[in-house]
Amino acid sequence: MKARKSKKGQTMVEYIIIVALVAISLIAVFTYFGRATGKKVAGAAAAISDEEGNKAKDAVESIDENTIKRLGE
Repeated sequence: MKARKSKKGQTMVEYIIIVALVAISLIAVFTYFGRATGKKVAGAAAAISDEEGNKAKDAVESIDENTIKRLGE
């Protein structure tokens, strides 16, 4: 009767190879689309920043002296 050999080491190596291939493909995709994606994200961040900045500016400008006095009481 032959002893069964363990295939755990072989399976782990196969998983490592799969993970490495996925990582390499993701790096390639992000490198290829990186600039376009970066520009889109930067544009969206700038739009959000401008919108939030304008809201904050409007809120500050809407406070008058009476509101400040009432807050101090």
